[in-house]
This record gives sequence, C-alpha cells and structure tokens, in this order.
Amino acid sequence: MGWSTRECDVLVIGAGGAGLRAAVEASSQGAKVTVLSKSLLGKAHTVMAEGGMAASMGHVDDRDNWRVHFSDTMRGGQYLNNWRMAELHAREAPDRVRELEAWGALFDRTKDGRILQRNFGGHKYPRLAHVGDRTGLEMIRTLQDHGIHQGIDFLMETTVVRLLKDGDRVAGAFAYDRERGRFHLVHANAVVLATGGIGRAYKVTSNSWEYTGDGHALALEAGAELVDMEFIQFHPTGMVWPPSVRGILVTEGVRGEGGILTNSEGTRFMFDDIPPLYHGQTCDDPEEGWQYVIGDKEARRPPELLTRDHVARKIVKEVKAGRGSPHGGAFLDIAWIRKKIKDSEGHIKKKLPSMYHQFKELAGVDITKEPMEVGPTTHYVMGGIKVDADSQMSRVPGLFACGECGGGLHGANRLGGNSLSDLLVFGRIAGSAAAQWSSDHGGTHIDEQQVTDVEAFALAPLERQQGENPYAIQHELQDVMQDLVGIARQEDELSQALDRIGELRTRAETAHSPGNREYNPGWHTALDLRHLLTISESITRSALGRRESRGAHSRVDHPEKSDSLGEVNTVTRLDDQGAVVAEHVPVVGRTDELQSIVKEMG
Repeated sequence: MGWSTRECDVLVIGAGGAGLRAAVEASSQGAKVTVLSKSLLGKAHTVMAEGGMAASMGHVDDRDNWRVHFSDTMRGGQYLNNWRMAELHAREAPDRVRELEAWGALFDRTKDGRILQRNFGGHKYPRLAHVGDRTGLEMIRTLQDHGIHQGIDFLMETTVVRLLKDGDRVAGAFAYDRERGRFHLVHANAVVLATGGIGRAYKVTSNSWEYTGDGHALALEAGAELVDMEFIQFHPTGMVWPPSVRGILVTEGVRGEGGILTNSEGTRFMFDDIPPLYHGQTCDDPEEGWQYVIGDKEARRPPELLTRDHVARKIVKEVKAGRGSPHGGAFLDIAWIRKKIKDSEGHIKKKLPSMYHQFKELAGVDITKEPMEVGPTTHYVMGGIKVDADSQMSRVPGLFACGECGGGLHGANRLGGNSLSDLLVFGRIAGSAAAQWSSDHGGTHIDEQQVTDVEAFALAPLERQQGENPYAIQHELQDVMQDLVGIARQEDELSQALDRIGELRTRAETAHSPGNREYNPGWHTALDLRHLLTISESITRSALGRRESRGAHSRVDHPEKSDSLGEVNTVTRLDDQGAVVAEHVPVVGRTDELQSIVKEMG
C-alpha cells in the first residue's frame, strides 16, 4: 500500500476554533480523537478574528440578554437563518465565553473586573467580549493549551483529498502531507468538518491560502447538501494599499472603538441612505462625532456599525461616484478621537495594537495620526454544509460540520462577532454528538479499492507529461468570481460565470504539476482546483436562482426583496451524474415562541 493508516473514533478536519473545540469535547467524552490540520497548528484563520466574540453577558449594558441577541442575529440574517441554531447560539454563547475564561483566556476588563464588551455592527448593545484586537489569537492559544492535555493526536500540514465511506456512512478520510507528499488514511467512526471558508475562490480576500472550500466540497462529494451559498460576506474594511497587502482584514473593532468612514471630500457618507429599519430614529447633530448615531437613544450606534453588507455597498457607491480614496477605497479614521480623548495615541495603541502595527509595518501609516485606506474584501461565507441544529450532523450518517463550513446560523448576513461564539457553541455540540455517534454505532469498514482510486486521482497531475498550469486556472477562476459573482450581481454575468467555470473545470482535468511529491505547491494547487471549482459553481448557481437582493446577496437586476424568497433557503447538492444542482426549500426551525421573541424585540 502507498499510504499509512491511523485509527480513531472521531476525526476532526480543521484546527481552528471550531475544530479544536469539537476535538476537546469529543476527547473529554472518552473518544480517541485525531485532528488533521491543513496548515501549522496555531495558524488557523480564527486568529484573524480580531474584534471579539458576541455573547449577551450584559456586563456593559445589563439590558442585554439572549432574546435580544437572538433577535439581532435573525434581523441581520434577514430571517433566513436556521431559527433553532440562532436560538442555541444566543442561549449558549455566554457560557462558552465563561468556559474559555476558566480555561485561561485573558479578556479586557471593566473597571469592576468583569469581562469588557464593545459595540459591533448590527448588535443593539455592547456585546463583544474581547482581548484588544487579538481575540481570535487568544481563543486559539487557550484552546490549544487546554486541548494539548487531552491526548489528542495531531496531523499538521496535511490536506484531505476525499472522504471515505462505508456504504452510506462516512468512514474516514484520505489525505497527504504537504511537505513530503506521503499519503495518510485516517479510519474513523465519525468525522467533524471544521475547515473554514471559500475566500480563495476570489481575487481580493482577507482569507489566506488554506481557504479553498475543502470542507464544503468534501461534504458535497460525500452526499451532503450545502445551504445558502449565494450569501458571501464582503467585509467592508480590508486594506487596499499597497498591492501586496490588498484584502488583509481591518477589524470592525476600529469602528467599534469610534472609527468613522469618510470619502475623498471629507464627508462622512454613512449618514446617507440609512436602511428603512432605522428611519425616524436619526441623530440630533451628526457633526458632533461618532456618539451621535442612528438608533434609539437608549442603544445608540454609529452608522459605521450598520450591517456589513450595507457598509460594503456604501463604500463601493462612493468609489463608483468618483469620491473614493486614491487607491479605490474609502478613509477609515480613528485618529479623530484626539478631539475627545487626551491621550488618544496611547488609547488607540492599547485598544487596537494589531491594527497599529499592521498599518505601520505594511503601509507606513500611523493610525493614531492619519486615516487608513480601506475597501471591501471577500471575508466569510454565510452558507455551508446543511446540518441538524441540535447535533450538527449532515444528511450523511456520521458526518458533522461546525464553524464557517457549517451553514444555517447566519442566514443572509453574519453579524460581526457572531463567528467566534459560533465556533465555540457549535464546535462543542458537534464534538459531543460525534463522540456519542461513534460510541453508539461502532466501527466502520473501508474497501481498499476505494482508497486505491483516490490515490490514483491524487497522483494524476504528477504523472501527466504535459497539461494546463494549475496556477493559471486558479487565477482565472478568481478573476471570474471577483468580476462576475462579486458584490453586485446580475443574470447575464452569472450565466457567463457558469460557462467560464465549466470551461475551467474541463481544463483542470488536465492540470499538470511537474516534479515529484516533495515540496510541490503546484501539485497542491492542482488538487485544490477540484474543490474551488465545485464551490464556485455552487455559489453561482445559488446566486442565479435567488432573483432578489437580500443581505449579502445583491442583484442589480432584482434590487428589491421578494416575499416568496424570504421564506426559503437555497440548497445545493450533486445529482447522480455529479453535477451541481440548486433548489429552494422552506426555512427551518421557526416556532411560534421564537417568532414572538422577534416581534417583541421589534
């Protein structure tokens, strides 16, 4: 055999916040756990989540509670969320934050010593527990330190090629290590996918190289369904200059701490075109500063903290109108608070240390003295693997998903800060359910021919004597998605994108990566293409079928919301021929009790 074999009860694919939390939970229940990470341990995308984790602890405003958080999440998601997932998330998030603190996480504190919480977009009250602007890093540090004592087996820098099955049931995964190219067969009773997002399908993204939609595509190929893949979040504030750092995230915490957005004329444009939800609640004096905001007087928020889809579209509007910054974005100014705070420089460095160093080192900008240039960047996919809310299991027996690759919680648009608490809440649920499934259903069997076939597929790019350059195909795909399936979409461009994706898929079948298996990134790219193309088609078909504008999905040719489409999610799957198909299904998890909470909260 050309592979090594490992045995475990639960295989967790992905070592970010969701994967680590799932692994810790499964291990604590007695399961033998293997965690497989595409990158080095500690480099998960969770570390880029800077602003904080949303949880209705009420430490800054005691009127906050899970019902308000639930209602905010549903409103942000335009009510396409899985209602039960949104309820579980809002109810359990405070306990998960306190648990993380008990495991050693060091949060910023209030004057009386409680965990400090800050404002964030779409949240009615200050709700984000944070550690400066390095919250995700603290989460990963804490989970790794806690998990390392659980006896968990780690495989780092290892990429999954395909999930393996025993009949209808998932039975493990076939993978390779990226350094030497050696193959690994991990035989498991249950598999938890926690692989993150799909950002590398786009040209401008905050996501690093690992985010090629692996978990989404692996689940589809195994027989699972995806939900709401048309909803791609373009974070309004990524770096736009210099070109080498274009797309790198600028945390929403800058705006949460008072940062304002202005155009090239110095106008604070976010006060224009306030969404109907906020009409009749305008401020008294917008010129006074960021404290005078849109919202009721008991829960004031700056307009820069409206939902991310709205802010992103407003920046694009200014750029298209010729009022953008010199490099095609807008200005984000936190330095203005020197008018309000005596030691503003020290305050900014304390509250936003990562942002200060990021702009100082990468762009030569001192954010304590001058504004930043920012613009929208592909950041997050609200859609993901369709799962049961209470177990996180997909329709494939034994296959679970959590974190960004799991779908349902966020609906049409994710609120900032909900991602980190999402990782903890549903990572725990997935790990617990996977361990229980393994215990209840026993072992699996893997047919060796199945493994041999996957091995042959993986080696094909190396064995071809000639063929297409995989980098060229990926770059063309990124251009197609950026230009035709970006922030503003329309039918003719989406149809054109589908044709282009089909052409690229045909070319990818002949992708050629000369050399051997050791240290061969061309080979890795050739294998990633299968996942990228599948996910890009799923996004595009979902966007084509939703003929309306809602949340993060904006159709130029259908600018209004559709009443009928407000009641359905888009589900994609592979048909018997392996083609991506999309259909609409009713929104799930809605109950009279939850609807009454939304109505009560306005």
